[in-house]
Amino acid sequence: MEDYPRTLAELEERFSSEEECRKYLFQLRWPEGFRCPICGGGKAWPVRRTLYQCASCNRQVSVIAGTIFEGTRKPLVIWFRAIWWIVSQKNGASALGLKRVLGLGSYETAWTWLHKLRRAMVRPGRDRLAGHIQVDETYLGGLEEGVRGRQTFKKALIAVAAEENEKAIGRIRMLRIPDASAMSLRSFIIQAIEPGSTVITDGWEGYNGLEAHGYAHEVRVVRGSGGSHNNLLPLVHRVVSLLKRWIMGTHQGAVSPEHIDYYLDEFTFRFNRRTSRHRGKLFYRLLQHAMAVDPTTYSQIIKHVRGPKKREHNI
Repeated sequence: MEDYPRTLAELEERFSSEEECRKYLFQLRWPEGFRCPICGGGKAWPVRRTLYQCASCNRQVSVIAGTIFEGTRKPLVIWFRAIWWIVSQKNGASALGLKRVLGLGSYETAWTWLHKLRRAMVRPGRDRLAGHIQVDETYLGGLEEGVRGRQTFKKALIAVAAEENEKAIGRIRMLRIPDASAMSLRSFIIQAIEPGSTVITDGWEGYNGLEAHGYAHEVRVVRGSGGSHNNLLPLVHRVVSLLKRWIMGTHQGAVSPEHIDYYLDEFTFRFNRRTSRHRGKLFYRLLQHAMAVDPTTYSQIIKHVRGPKKREHNI
């Protein structure tokens, strides 16, 4: 049973201490009981407030070791409030806003936290899209959030997939790709879409050969002089329009190609849960993700390195 606070007041009352936060994270990480990440042993005893010793291999394990919280110097209480604030922002979160609301000491800390949590918003192993899927590419570019001046950056090419849910948009997937070659597009489609689905594209030759990978392929082309390319794939183009508006509105276009993956993760997380009735459910889901993704250091983030994700779950 999913257990999460429904309101900010409930969050602050329930998670007012580090002990309560750690208990909650323990349940999220090991819902069926302790499992040693070293040997797989299922029994342990507490040796300190923050450590458990495996009865099989005697290794000591922290509940936050190997997660995005590893090595944090800030209280988990603050992290919980940060996550609640982030999921509460309908149009997305900014580092400046996070710094101001939580009283963090530096913009750098807020910026790093946001990127860590954005990285946790999309997990590997999640269900692939299925059914009828529209696929296209678009270019994104602009300024990097936090970079001084008006320096511009080379645009990034983004592959976008959107499920057809009758006439509405279902789930989406996005990925920065190096080019629009058949290799890049097929790799995205295989990663994002379940075989047996119908992939709907325009006539670009990079989409040829999808049948060999287990997909039905529907090609739509503009007919007549008055036709519009946007009308071919209306759902995916609607998603692209919303993405660009979100980047310009929330981040003033301040997103570099090197960091665009983190922002795509955030947009996808928010879009696919846009009908969720409870902020608490989003809080719960993001914390689940955060406990299943390997830690990323500030150095990795500023060097534009996306470390590996782990522990596959379809969430």
